[in-house]
Amino acid sequence: MAPIAASHQQFDEIPTVVGIFSAFGLVFSVSLFAWICCQRKSSKSNKTPPYKFVHVLKGVDIYPENLNSKKKFGVDDKNEAKNKSAMPKNSLHLDLEKRDLNGNFPKTTSKMESSPDPENLSPNHFSEKKKDSVSPDSLKSTTSLSSEEKQDRLGTLFFSLEYNFEKKAFVVSIKEARGLPAMDEQSMTSDPYIKMTILPEKKHKVKTRVLRKTLDPAFDETFTFYGIPYSQIQDLTLHFMILSFDRFSRDDVIGEVLIPLAGIELSEGRMLMDREIIKRNVRKSSGRGELLISLCYQSTTNTLTVVVLKARHLPKSDVSGLSDPYVKVNLYHAKKRISKKKTHVKKCTPNAVFNELFVFDIPCEGLDDISIEFLVLDSDRGSRNEVIGRLTLGSSAEGTGGEHWKEICEYPRRQIAKWHMLCDG
Repeated sequence: MAPIAASHQQFDEIPTVVGIFSAFGLVFSVSLFAWICCQRKSSKSNKTPPYKFVHVLKGVDIYPENLNSKKKFGVDDKNEAKNKSAMPKNSLHLDLEKRDLNGNFPKTTSKMESSPDPENLSPNHFSEKKKDSVSPDSLKSTTSLSSEEKQDRLGTLFFSLEYNFEKKAFVVSIKEARGLPAMDEQSMTSDPYIKMTILPEKKHKVKTRVLRKTLDPAFDETFTFYGIPYSQIQDLTLHFMILSFDRFSRDDVIGEVLIPLAGIELSEGRMLMDREIIKRNVRKSSGRGELLISLCYQSTTNTLTVVVLKARHLPKSDVSGLSDPYVKVNLYHAKKRISKKKTHVKKCTPNAVFNELFVFDIPCEGLDDISIEFLVLDSDRGSRNEVIGRLTLGSSAEGTGGEHWKEICEYPRRQIAKWHMLCDG
């Protein structure tokens, strides 16, 4: 009986031991899980944001789609720290284009007063400032403006600039625009929005939302660009394009504002600025450039071979002086488009080499009712692509277009190339 009692005692001790080991295992697992969560949280808070810029619209962060894109500007921490330390705190750079909120040039060379925080300003802040500084002479000058001068006024753009040294970020806040012209003659209003580009590289392109039926839009939108060292700010230029949205046709261009950042000091903090909107620098119709085209008509297979070879002397599409051209080819039969092709985009060049071949099947015998249209466009990711120039070849075309078409009809199976002047788009 004694061995049986001893075995029962051993079996009673096993659940107790298992329970103790299970309790220790549970405590260890919970502690390990809590430690891993703390480590992940701390590493996530110290991680650099992967985005290129952040768009703040009335307190809401809107992140771009291409999160995996690399930084567009190289950062040299040593040079940046050297430039920042060598810069005196009380230095003041005068610029003829820099004015205060009242539109006046600074009278003294004393240290600039700290600008108010634009994030806490009401939309009517600028108008209140203007009212306080109106003099009888200025009132007299504004009331005596002629009708032509009033028509030339395209309004004023209000914005602020800031550089965040801790995050190495350049911050542009588009506050509002006032006194815009009416682009819709029926409602006597506009649907304005703004496109902004950082020149000269044209790699940072952003735009605001469209505000309906207003001539004094309050955008209140902030764009933050990461990866731009402070030493490179002086080499950049901001280009604002003010447009009015049109649902049924191309958006109307109201005007533009060009801000060279050379001489603008951002080390003292946020700067409020305002600039008059000016007319866009429209290209002259006589300088659209030229296009080299090669054509060959195969009468046996009833096909037309088109080779887009080169383009030269293309005009600038914006203030950067560079275009991103490509060619769109449209085939028409009896004024109805039956086929379309396009070349690849050539980046930042007024003299593009395409060398791309397209073969079109002709639906009728001969080329009498056939015409072909070439559109040279400037590629723009931020908005609609702009037409740089146009060329039409066909039996009814005038000039070199008609001559080239006549030659390929008279000499089938022969590849004939010619330069053509582009006309207005």
